[in-house]
Amino acid sequence: MRPQMTSLSRAPHRNLFTPGRAPSGARSFAATTALPLRRDSNRPTLFGLKVGTCFQQQRWITQKHIQRMKDGEAEWARFAKEIKAGTRKNFAQHLEERGLIHDVVGERDLLHKVLTEKRAGIYVGIDPTAPSMHVGHMLPFMVLAWGYVWGLPVTFLLGGATSRVGDPSGRLKGRDAVHSSIRKANMASMHMQLKKLGASIEQYGRRHGHERHPMWKRALTNNNTWWNSMPFLEVLRDLGAFMRLGPMLGRDTVKNRLSHGDGMSFAEFSYPILQAWDWWTLFQKGTQIQVGGADQYGNILFGMEAVKSVSRNTADEQLRDPLESEVDRPIGFTTPLLTAPNGEKFGKSAGNAIWLDKDLTSTFELYQFFVRTPDDTVERYLKLFTFIPLPEIATIMEEQNKDPSKRVAQHALAFDFVELIHGKAEADAVALQHRQLFRPRSSTAAPSPLSKSSAPPSSHAKSPTAGFDTPQSGNPYAPQTNFANMGDMKVTLPRSLVFNQPFNKILWSAGLVSSKSEGHRVIVNNGAKVGSRPGDSGPMTDQLSFTPIRVWNAEKTQEFVLNDNLLILKLGKWKFKSVTIVSDEEFRKQGLTAPGWEEIEAETTESA
Repeated sequence: MRPQMTSLSRAPHRNLFTPGRAPSGARSFAATTALPLRRDSNRPTLFGLKVGTCFQQQRWITQKHIQRMKDGEAEWARFAKEIKAGTRKNFAQHLEERGLIHDVVGERDLLHKVLTEKRAGIYVGIDPTAPSMHVGHMLPFMVLAWGYVWGLPVTFLLGGATSRVGDPSGRLKGRDAVHSSIRKANMASMHMQLKKLGASIEQYGRRHGHERHPMWKRALTNNNTWWNSMPFLEVLRDLGAFMRLGPMLGRDTVKNRLSHGDGMSFAEFSYPILQAWDWWTLFQKGTQIQVGGADQYGNILFGMEAVKSVSRNTADEQLRDPLESEVDRPIGFTTPLLTAPNGEKFGKSAGNAIWLDKDLTSTFELYQFFVRTPDDTVERYLKLFTFIPLPEIATIMEEQNKDPSKRVAQHALAFDFVELIHGKAEADAVALQHRQLFRPRSSTAAPSPLSKSSAPPSSHAKSPTAGFDTPQSGNPYAPQTNFANMGDMKVTLPRSLVFNQPFNKILWSAGLVSSKSEGHRVIVNNGAKVGSRPGDSGPMTDQLSFTPIRVWNAEKTQEFVLNDNLLILKLGKWKFKSVTIVSDEEFRKQGLTAPGWEEIEAETTESA
């Protein structure tokens, strides 16, 4: 029996997407039954989920979905009563207990009130100025992780557009210009990293008792989505006209650069405006709270005031809202900064980053980094970086204090963090590796047996992801790839294995398929994609668009190569390769190899 269907109307965004904040006279969400929406570049989302599809395709919303939204509102209203009665914590209280709130940008009581009264959306933004996130980035994302399992809609915002400018906060010199191909490679790699993190958070949360609920919503958004189609005159009209130069020139970042640095470009000066507009774009969809590191306090404060101003003064009457109720206004907070023992901030600029990408920091090095956590810091880190409940942390610390040399707390911290980033199988394997490497020299016992969850799979082994709630492929020799067992995202290939080669062979050389014939079958079945402008019309743009690979002539391959040295390939949801192309001489000099390289070498030897 087909479900009864209805649709969303073109009512003002806010009454659709933020429970409890409907403009006067607007119909309720459940009562909306007009014509279906058609998606355009500025269409809203429902708690981070698109309500339309591209190419003007219509999507109907079922009565079941509407009822689920109503049930979610009723559930949050019940939570609010319990919080006010003192029988339940609100989200802000939970974060404060774990030390994740450093400063509130606004009034602390208001933050508590917002997170009691509303299922308010939260977002964290990150600019892909490097090929990977590092440990120092994770504290704001731990807020999103907790928000997700608490039922708040969360958004991971990738700053593809803002990375072209670069945040000047805390810098006395401007950033060096980065070639577009490097920026795109960074953007694509970090997109996959954030996508993997979102999936891993759900699995990690389940192990700690947080079972998925229909109201759990997360979104991964690139701000190129709006900046690539946004007339800057609209930004000047709605935002620039109400921002005063005095406060902007008075910001510490600006004053320090002008008095002690190498000056500041207009682009860098405009960075807070770009970030504020990002917040305004998300605010229209119910994202009321921004979270960032402690060094982002000024940008969040500027953005908060800017969003209020735009909401009250925008030329779009449909979006205009005076925000008379304080619980409807934007608010933000910062998380502590992770610092080295000498007080220096961890990060790329300081040269001490502990990367989350296994190509840059191995899983063993990541595990070892947390095992080396000082005794006086480990309890704080357990609260900040893990989902381990506070009573369990207290028990771990009691065990730690009995014999600090065993580093029980440090191992618990290292294991849980590696599990959060790379999955439990990886955490089991690296924990075993560490035990074997550092067991006492006097030990005569046999090595610890390799657990089932950490055993490396053979070519005929059962999928190492058994136990994860992901569908298997049905082929025991080719288990389905998911976030927990996805391979390395970067590969280097010689020019002769890419240029003037058919794509089925390139997929094989890049390690995405096991043979050239498999590559051909995948292509014929529309399973492989290449980074491209829409309609395979040239190299990929900053919007990270892909096009299905066809059975093209080999000469077409170079049309998709960025800057003569980058090709981005994708199979399914989790198989992704950023292919760096080098000369044959450089590939040979580095001692690298790849499927098909031996044939090239043999031909070179014969011709010589």
